[in-house]
Amino acid sequence: MNKKIFLSILSLVLLATLSLFSQEPISWNFSIEDAGKGEVDIVAKATVDQGWYMYDTDIPDGGPNPTMIEFDKISGGELVGKFKASDKKAIVKFDEIFQMEIGSFTNSVTFKQRVRITDKANFSAVGNVRAQACNDATCTPPLPVDFEFGANSLPATVTVSSNTDISANTENNAPVEGTNQSPAEVDNAAVAAYNLQLVDSDILWTPVIGELQALSDGDDLADASLIDIFLKGLLWGFAALLTPCVWPMIPITVSFFLNRNKKSRKKAIKDASVYGMSIIVIYVTLGLIITAIFGASALNNLATSPVFNLIFFALLITFAFSFMGAFELVLPASWTNKMDSKVDSSKGWLSLFFMAFTLALVSFSCTGPIIGWLLVDAATHGNFLAPTMGMFGFALALSIPFTLFAIFPSWLKTLPKSGSWLNSVKVVLGFIVLAVSLKFLSVADLSSGWGLLDRDIFISLWIVLFVLLGIYLLGKIRLKSDSELKHVSLPRLFLAMISFTFAIYMIPGLWGAPLKPLSSIIPPLSTQDFKLIDNSMELVFDDFETGMAYAAQTGRPVLLEFGGHGCVNCHKMDATVLADERVKNLIEDEFVFIVLMVDERTKLPQMIEVEEGGRNSRLRTIGDKWSYLQRHKFGTQSQPFYVVLDHQGKPLSPSHAYDESVDNYIEFLQIGLRNFK
Repeated sequence: MNKKIFLSILSLVLLATLSLFSQEPISWNFSIEDAGKGEVDIVAKATVDQGWYMYDTDIPDGGPNPTMIEFDKISGGELVGKFKASDKKAIVKFDEIFQMEIGSFTNSVTFKQRVRITDKANFSAVGNVRAQACNDATCTPPLPVDFEFGANSLPATVTVSSNTDISANTENNAPVEGTNQSPAEVDNAAVAAYNLQLVDSDILWTPVIGELQALSDGDDLADASLIDIFLKGLLWGFAALLTPCVWPMIPITVSFFLNRNKKSRKKAIKDASVYGMSIIVIYVTLGLIITAIFGASALNNLATSPVFNLIFFALLITFAFSFMGAFELVLPASWTNKMDSKVDSSKGWLSLFFMAFTLALVSFSCTGPIIGWLLVDAATHGNFLAPTMGMFGFALALSIPFTLFAIFPSWLKTLPKSGSWLNSVKVVLGFIVLAVSLKFLSVADLSSGWGLLDRDIFISLWIVLFVLLGIYLLGKIRLKSDSELKHVSLPRLFLAMISFTFAIYMIPGLWGAPLKPLSSIIPPLSTQDFKLIDNSMELVFDDFETGMAYAAQTGRPVLLEFGGHGCVNCHKMDATVLADERVKNLIEDEFVFIVLMVDERTKLPQMIEVEEGGRNSRLRTIGDKWSYLQRHKFGTQSQPFYVVLDHQGKPLSPSHAYDESVDNYIEFLQIGLRNFK
């Protein structure tokens, strides 16, 4: 008997996100205590939920994430010793997974970091504590929990230390006062920035939103993005109709309407229309709720988050195995039973709405990964309405057949009956979902810089998957949920040919072939281990101020791109437009090219505090800095985003977004070049 796994979710993305951010098994309480002799202890007391444990601060190399303290800023004081538990010893056990002795804590534990006070009046300590919590089933990521202390936080009994030996600080490689850099790193940064004297950072960061709008030729790129995501939603909605959870619901639902309105054709048409509108309302509301909770900017950041993409990868793997028959993935029966009772007890249009909600619940085990994939794709557009438009397209496609078959019931006779072919559709969908799941693992890999899933490894896995899919379609592989295949039908034969052809097409990609149609999914060519031809740009800057200074030196305009490691359309533009010889030569001959990755996770040498939207924000990573630059200076959040600038950071042309037309991109570059000259 198939194993049933019950999932209490309405949206795949909502589940992934809420499960990440709502689960906080460790709570922290920060304080500061007088340790005597001019020293204080920054105290971090952790309370761990029942059934969970957290790791010690001292973990051997190759082990899990240790509990650690990080300082964004410390002034008027010097660090003394290490951050460690003060009230108990860790429980040390041999870990079978990591094959080493690892210490951990349960219930509660107090950690302390000793600080020697050198200037009581100007004392300041700003930082965070990171800890990983685990139970028998899962672990949370080591997300930062912030703390901040000032001079008024010091106990009145604290005196200034007479011992200010700096060796206590450098012994533990602590940050230089006010930074996260060691002394050697500060010197290197000063040498690397020798040419920044040519630019004024305040001028470069000045907002140019008005100037950019004035240069616009009237094309609304946001509307173009919305139309694009709507069409994708429409396409996936029609694809969802072929899944085994939705297809059988068409005759069942239509029979419900015919029995409900046997005597009135007019009322049947009206009810079918209301039912179709209810489906649209339910899915569009889902898109609105997700956008309202997180916002377009947060959704965009979330879509490139390594943790989120790893969660989404795991969920897609789960769905893929379910589609292939490993287990049955359904929602709790109480949910559908409750909806059925609502349908029976309600009257009028309300009963039709509950019928539509029942359809959404019953079909979720098949439509869940499609909806989640669609919402993640919509999030990368950076537009507030993108998830809503995507869900509108999906729901519209889903509602059309139900409405039409209810109005014209005789069409039902033309539908093929449910049978083993639907199970084959489900298995094929499982292969496709398994292939797509690698995309989200790739985004996490690129954003974190692990280098685990390079382009050639990714392509190799896809080749294997689609070869296996072709063999399955020919009946040479039979899963336990499949019926015996006595002969291969023409549709299966043609689909097998397509699958084998696709696998063969990808083989040259192992040696660096561009594979332009797949450029939005596979990792970029820069991650390829072996390339016959290297067609990359000769000089690309990844720092805004440095690139602007070089432009001032050489007298060239700047082509600025905001992209992302996890940005699908960015990779597609790189492979189809920027790789074109005409575009590549024009950029190398006439422009200084700056590419800023908004999801780059490398830490800044010094934390930056900015005011945005009436509140203070801390920029800790390079990606945080470039994302803020794009929002603050250009008033937009979507990637890819291109603009041509002069040496003062003023726009010379309308901005350019995702558009695979090489001619349009060349025209965009030439407009900026003419205005510069």
